[in-house]
Amino acid sequence: MRLVSRIMSLASFVLVIIGALNWLLVGVARFDLVRWLFGRKSPWGRVVYSLVGTAGVNELAMYLVRMLRTRSVPVVP
Repeated sequence: MRLVSRIMSLASFVLVIIGALNWLLVGVARFDLVRWLFGRKSPWGRVVYSLVGTAGVNELAMYLVRMLRTRSVPVVP
């Protein structure tokens, strides 16, 4: 079970980074990489956005759990 947790944590982290890079491109260059890759109304684009959003919520939940367990703000690895 520990391996599955580590894999999920890594996948979540990678998706959050991908989402952050996409938003950086949108903000700096007005270029949406997901839309460019999958098309304007593609269901795959919605899947990618949903996965990135879910990963963000998961990262937030893991951060809060760590914070509550240690009673302090953890250092991000």
